Amino acid sequence: MSGTSPALQPPADALTPVRHPDAPAPGEPLGSHYAECFGCGDGRPHGLRLQARAGEGVSVTAEFTVRPAHQGAPGLAHGGVLATALDETLGSLNWLLRTIAVTGRLETDFQRPVPVGTTLHLEAEVTAVSGRKIYSTATGRIGGPDGPVAVRADALFVEVKVEHFVEHGREEEIRAAMDDPDQVRRVRAFEVNP
Repeated sequence: MSGTSPALQPPADALTPVRHPDAPAPGEPLGSHYAECFGCGDGRPHGLRLQARAGEGVSVTAEFTVRPAHQGAPGLAHGGVLATALDETLGSLNWLLRTIAVTGRLETDFQRPVPVGTTLHLEAEVTAVSGRKIYSTATGRIGGPDGPVAVRADALFVEVKVEHFVEHGREEEIRAAMDDPDQVRRVRAFEVNP
C-alpha cells in the first residue's frame, strides 16, 4: 500500500516469515479462536462469522458476506465492519505461525463501496517478522478472488503470551473460555510453540 506509515515498514533486518511445521495444510479451515468473537465466532448473531482457510506459504483466504446488520450508510457496509473483517483475516495468519498475537496497528484504505449482500473475498499474508512484531497485508475484493479491490490494509501484530488475555479480559468471559475444552486445546497447542 503506497503511503504506508513508517510504523508498518519492517526494519531492514526483518526475517522472511516461515510457516510453522504444525500449521494447518493449505485449504484447511482455521476455525474460530473463540465462539464469542465478533469477527470469527459463531456465538454472535450479528457477528461477521468470518471463516478463514490456510493458503500457501504464510497466507490465508476468507469470505465475508455483508448482511443488513453490518450497514453504515443505507445499503452499504459500515467502514468499521470492513476494517474488522480485514483485522480478523490478518489475525488468522497467526494460526500459520503458531503464535498468539494482537493487533498493534491497522491502516485501512477504502477504495470502493461494498453493498449489503456482497461477498467480500479476503486474502492476507505475512510479509516480515522482526522479534515479536509480525508485519502483514490484506486485500478485500468484490465479486471473487480476482474482482475489483474494495478495501486494503497493512497491519502490525505483536506477539503476546496467553496471560495477556487473562490479565486484561473480564473474569467471567475468561472463566467461560477456559471451561470450553476446545478453547483450552487451542491455547495449549500454541503454548508448546518454542
